[in-house]
Amino acid sequence: MVNSLSDPIVVTPGRCGGKPHIAGNRIRVQDIVVLTKAGQSPNEIVRSYPHLTLAEIDAALTYYHDHGEDIARQMKEDEEYIVEYQKIHTPIHLESFDQQQ
Repeated sequence: MVNSLSDPIVVTPGRCGGKPHIAGNRIRVQDIVVLTKAGQSPNEIVRSYPHLTLAEIDAALTYYHDHGEDIARQMKEDEEYIVEYQKIHTPIHLESFDQQQ
C-alpha cells in the first residue's frame, strides 16, 4: 500500500522494510514509538531529528494509535529476527569460521 503524496505516513515496498514511515525519510513509525516509550517528548524528538516536524511526529503517533497491533507485531518480528541472527553470529561461530580458513 503506497499512500498519496500528501500523506505524512507512507508504506512503500522496498523502503524501510515495507514498514510505515514518515514520507521522504527513513524514520519508521515504530522508531517514533520507541523514542516516546523511552520518555522523549515530540519536541525532544524534533530536536534530535531537526529535519522532522512536530506535525510528522504527531502523524506517526496517530498512525500508531490507529494501527497499534500491526506496529507491535512488526516490532516483535524485528526482535525475533535479532535473536535468531545473534544465535547464528555468536563469537563462537565466528571463531569456527576463522579456524576453517
